[in-house]
Amino acid sequence: MKDLKYLLAYLLPLSAGLGIAWGGVWSPGAFYVGFVIIPLLELFLPKSTDNHPPEEEPQKSKRLFFDVLLYLNVPILYGLLWFYFETAFSGLKSGWEIAGMTASMGVLIGSIGINVAHELGHRKHWFDQTMGYLLLLPALYMHFTIEHNFGHHKNVATDKDPASARYGENIYAFWLRSVSGVYMNAWKIEARQLTQRGKAVVSIHNQMIFFQLLQLAWLLTIGLYYSWAIMGLAITAAIVGFLQLETVNYIEHYGLRRKQLPNGRYEKVLPIHSWNSDHELGRIFLYELTRHSDHHYKASRKYQVLRHFDESPQLPLGYPGSIILSLVPPLWFRLMNARVPQYD
Repeated sequence: MKDLKYLLAYLLPLSAGLGIAWGGVWSPGAFYVGFVIIPLLELFLPKSTDNHPPEEEPQKSKRLFFDVLLYLNVPILYGLLWFYFETAFSGLKSGWEIAGMTASMGVLIGSIGINVAHELGHRKHWFDQTMGYLLLLPALYMHFTIEHNFGHHKNVATDKDPASARYGENIYAFWLRSVSGVYMNAWKIEARQLTQRGKAVVSIHNQMIFFQLLQLAWLLTIGLYYSWAIMGLAITAAIVGFLQLETVNYIEHYGLRRKQLPNGRYEKVLPIHSWNSDHELGRIFLYELTRHSDHHYKASRKYQVLRHFDESPQLPLGYPGSIILSLVPPLWFRLMNARVPQYD
């Protein structure tokens, strides 16, 4: 019965759908749930540091229920995008209602889109990876899996990683550095891997070229079927979505650095190199992303068995609250900078 708690995650897309249907003040439905209701509740609800008994992990990792919860986000996301485009194209909503719906869809693209794709992108089976890429397509961020798996996980908590925020770096400077750095790194990684496999970089084997064409086809289809204005809304929602991802990157590793060894290599990634949160609601809605240290310890570990580590640094707020806090750099620095040295 405890596993059914993850069904609560569907309240986020439900709120977005209701916002589109009801309009008016309800238009930013998913935004209200993700960045108003959850942060407020997490101020009062208890945290949980419980881990599953090790002997239960193998069986729990194989349960299809947890995988189906992720897969269902694909039809849910595309269904809501269709509902959103149809509603915006009808012209029956005001400009500020469309803006609210766009923000709401951006929240969904970042959460049930990129976040779920992140979980699936670490798996080996072709079906999981396909589902992951489908979730990344509306975010125009299909390159994320390449750089995240082969760049971020290798270079995390070092200056080589554009997705690891530096001490004293504000979120807006980080967005520029990470968005551009992640994109360029993905091209470099793909080129290096193709060369190692004896394949031509400019060829049908290059995933990055395929991703750009697929994303372009996605946007052109929206523009030609609806209008170029609706395509502009799709791009705006995508930007909101991937900036939400990059803000999560910012709070996950802010100021934490691995030591460089005498041989030039960096120490092994440890639980102290990721900021975590044991706030229960955030854990559920983000499919345990907030137990980020264990994810970096073993990226193939499925979300339902990720563990709490006592030595992991803890954020003062849950992930949604920390995202909001990071958008006001003076407040973020005031709360976080004093916490960093003890883990540095």
